Amino acid sequence: MNSRAMMELDEELNAQFDDLVKYCMVSGAINQELYAEYDVKRGLRDSNGKGVLTGLTEIADVVSTKFVDGVKVPCDGKLYYQGYDVQELVKSYEKRRFAFEESTYLLLFGDLPNAQQFKSFLDILASLQELSGNFIRDVIMKAPSANIMNGLQRCVLTLYSYDEKPDDITVPNVLRQSLQLIGKIPLISVYSYHAYRHIHYGENLVIRTPDKNLSTAENILQMLRPDGQFTELEARVLDIALVLHAEHGGGNNSTFTNHVVTSSGTDTYSAVAASIASLKGPRHGGANLKVQQMFEDMREHLADRQDEDEIRMYLKKILDKETFDRAGLIYGMGHAVYTESDPREQVLKEYAEKLSIEKGMHDEFLFHERVERLAAEVITERRRLFKPICANVDFYSGFVYTMLGIPEELFTPIFAISRISGWSAHRLEELVNNGKIIRPAYKFVGVHKKFYDIEERYW
Repeated sequence: MNSRAMMELDEELNAQFDDLVKYCMVSGAINQELYAEYDVKRGLRDSNGKGVLTGLTEIADVVSTKFVDGVKVPCDGKLYYQGYDVQELVKSYEKRRFAFEESTYLLLFGDLPNAQQFKSFLDILASLQELSGNFIRDVIMKAPSANIMNGLQRCVLTLYSYDEKPDDITVPNVLRQSLQLIGKIPLISVYSYHAYRHIHYGENLVIRTPDKNLSTAENILQMLRPDGQFTELEARVLDIALVLHAEHGGGNNSTFTNHVVTSSGTDTYSAVAASIASLKGPRHGGANLKVQQMFEDMREHLADRQDEDEIRMYLKKILDKETFDRAGLIYGMGHAVYTESDPREQVLKEYAEKLSIEKGMHDEFLFHERVERLAAEVITERRRLFKPICANVDFYSGFVYTMLGIPEELFTPIFAISRISGWSAHRLEELVNNGKIIRPAYKFVGVHKKFYDIEERYW
C-alpha cells in the first residue's frame, strides 16, 4: 500500500475514532444530581470537603482545627511525624546534616534514633543505594522519557527483575526493598534527567556516583551539577524541603494509592510505581511545576510586578479562566485540609527567603510573597468564601528548586525522592496490621437492558 492510500485510510479511521469518542462521552456522563441523591462521598470526601475516614495510622497527623468552647474552629495547621511537630523537628535540624534521613528513620520506626542507631541506619542506606552499570546502561539510558516520572516508574518496575525475592511481602523483605528504593530513587531520578538531556539535546553526559559521606540532599546537588559543588545553605534548604515532603498522612492521593494496592497483596515495586503514577498528576505532586509556570506567565504579562492593582487584575483573570491555562485555578493556593496556614509552607517560605538573599533574588521572593497575599484576598472575594484560604507548600517549592538550579523536569521527581519514605512507612503499616483488601463501593445508576438477537442488532 502506498503512502497516499495509508493517509486516506488514516483519515477514515480518524473519523471513526472521533465517533467512538462521542459515544464514550455520552456513555460516561453521569447526572451530577445523583451524587447528592444517593449521598455519595465523591472523591471520598464529605459535602464540606473533609476526607471520609477510611483507616487508622500512627505515622502522621494533619491538624487544621481545634475546639474552642466545645466548637470546632479553624486553626494554624500542624503536621506531626510519629507524634513529633514537624516545625519543631526542622528547628532541631537547623545546624545539622542528614535531616531527611533522620525523618525517614522516624517515619519507618516510630521514634527518633540515638547516635548508634542512626549511624547504623546511614551505613545500611549507603550500602543499598548503588545501581549497577548494567542497570544504568540497559534501563535508564535506553529510551529515556521526557517526563522523568514515567522513567522513574519504568525503572522501579524493572528493579523487580533484579530482586531475588520480588514477591515476598514479609515485613523483613519489604523493609529491605523499601530501604533500597529510598537509596536508589535519587540516583534514578538524576541519571534519568542526564540521560534524557544527553540523548535528545546532545548535552554532555556526566554520571557521577554518590558519595557515601554525603546526605541525600548533598548527593542530589553534587550528582546534578557539572562541577559537583554546592553551598552549605543550598544543601540545608534542599534537605529541609525533603523533610517537609516526606509524609502527609494516609489520605493523600499517592499514599492512599499505596494502601489500596498494598492491601491486594501485590509486590513492593508495583505498589511504589502506582504511587509514582498518582504523584505525577498536576493536582498532586505536579502542582509545584504549575505554580512555577504561572509565575513565568505573570512575568510576561505584568508591566510592574510591584503594582498590586495590576496583580489583582491578573489573578481575577485567572479565576475567570481568561489567562494562563484557563483552568480557573491560582496554583499553590488552598488545601484540602489546611485553611489558616500550611505548616510546611511556613517553614519552606522562611528558607526560601534565606536562599533568595544568598542568590541575589530577594526581589523575586517579595514578588511571590505579594502574590500570595493578594491571591488569598481575590479568591476569598470572588468565591465568596467564609473561611480563610492559605498558600500550600507548592507555592514556594518550585521557586526554591529554581534557585537551587534544579531543572523543572525534576520538580516532581524530587517530591517522589522525598515521599518514598512516607509510602514505605504506610506500606509496612498496612502489612503489619494485615488488613482487608480495600474495596469501596460504587452505586450503579445505569439502566438494565434486555438482550436481543445479536444478528438482528449488527447485521
